[in-house]
Amino acid sequence: MHPRELSIFDFTYALPEERIAAQPLPQRDTSRLLVYREGHIADRSFRDLPGSIPPGALLVLNDTRVVHARVRFQRTTGAVLECMVLTPGDGRAIEQALLDGQRSQWWCMMGNAKRWKGETLTLERDGITLTAQRVEQRDGEHLIEFTWSTGAAFVDVLHRFGSVPLPPYMRREAMPEDDERYNTVFAVRDGSVAAPTASLHFSDNVLADLRSRDIRSAQVTLHVGAGTFLPVKSTMMADHAMHAEEIHIQRATIVALRDQLDTGPIIPVGTTALRTIESLYWHGVALLSGGAGNTMDVAQWDPYREAAEISSATALDAVLGSFKGQDALNGRTRLLIAPGYRFRMADALVTNFHQPQSTLLLLVAAFIGPGWREVYQHALDNGYRFLSYGDGSLLFRSS
Repeated sequence: MHPRELSIFDFTYALPEERIAAQPLPQRDTSRLLVYREGHIADRSFRDLPGSIPPGALLVLNDTRVVHARVRFQRTTGAVLECMVLTPGDGRAIEQALLDGQRSQWWCMMGNAKRWKGETLTLERDGITLTAQRVEQRDGEHLIEFTWSTGAAFVDVLHRFGSVPLPPYMRREAMPEDDERYNTVFAVRDGSVAAPTASLHFSDNVLADLRSRDIRSAQVTLHVGAGTFLPVKSTMMADHAMHAEEIHIQRATIVALRDQLDTGPIIPVGTTALRTIESLYWHGVALLSGGAGNTMDVAQWDPYREAAEISSATALDAVLGSFKGQDALNGRTRLLIAPGYRFRMADALVTNFHQPQSTLLLLVAAFIGPGWREVYQHALDNGYRFLSYGDGSLLFRSS
């Protein structure tokens, strides 16, 4: 069956609200770890992850950092308008636009937007003024021009006036400790509105243990967009449009991935890292067919077209051959991974437990096959915590 013909209602399960983790555990690496391999399930602690991975493996980590993208304005009437800052209005890279000074335009989602009559919104704090003026509307999003009264970069203005955009299912406001705990210990590149949550379990001790066992890591960047919060509203996947997310991959990481193809397993940490490296493969395929430039742009259904077989090594060689002096590959992906997808880069996956009827659950079902139901039922029956601040799993790909 082509993934277009899948019904999202076939990828659901009953998730009691009390099983959704609204708070992180006191220590990152004390979360539980479900290990699934060749149909067998084992219950572990996340501190056991290094011993559960084959020596010589390469972990792929997403080094994005969540910004304070949620800003609340109050109208003179008292109505609160919640602004979620998403993507730059002029199409520039997120990291570049976050460095703007005094003025910047961004596409935003606006909560309670029907109450907004278009007047300029204003916030004042510590002698600094932030204003927001609507420029345009499209498809439920608003192009907002922000101005502020200091020379600070926009990312610093957001940090002052905004808050961490916790997922709606947590049903609580962000607290100061979320600044640290809703980011990974290796986050370095500002730009996400949601965390790569599988990586939240990693501590400095776990990373050191991995290195001591000859398990290396490489970094990619996928800035997670607000689309990760949105449910699949279409019954059939053919009618669902994936959101685009921005990608940045250093040349050294692509070299490490290419070398690893010949030496050992590649294990992305999180669905974002997995989608990044699989998108890298499809960018290589597009280069070989003459259908791509040096900027990556992977569409939702690219992997499901009939095409000649191209090995992972050949695809990555094409990507490396396309570098003309630059040190990184930039672009975006809308890649949808669902049952029917054939994985080219990933051998195992570290991930959390995802929402019913979500594209993330579709990805897990594609990765381990029908066994996903057994895995999720085991987690439900054995007290695992679910979603962003929940427990983790190590899933080995079905053959």
